[in-house]
Amino acid sequence: MLFMLIVKASKNSAAGNLPSSELMGAMTKYNEALVEAGVRVMAKGLHPSSDGIRLSYPIPGGKPEVTEGPFTESNDLIAGFILIDVESREEAIEWAMRMPDPQGHGEGQIELRQVF
Repeated sequence: MLFMLIVKASKNSAAGNLPSSELMGAMTKYNEALVEAGVRVMAKGLHPSSDGIRLSYPIPGGKPEVTEGPFTESNDLIAGFILIDVESREEAIEWAMRMPDPQGHGEGQIELRQVF
């Protein structure tokens, strides 16, 4: 079963600020554990929303409107993701629970979603 651990952005990550070296080390260890267990499919961080582009479709059947970042609602933004292939929903939750606070400073939030 494929699951995506969606790392939500924070004010710091949306501004393009990198995590501390301690947090980077903890995330490296976490990713190494995923690889050693054979469950990690892919893991990537994303550029800040200032580099992003949104397409919206305000008129059904119409052309999309293009808006360039930055986007200010950091709680709706994604900073990165990890795609895992596990045997069950419970195993996906267990792996998600092992992830360090991805933003540090109590700002981290992870959303876990199964992939179709």
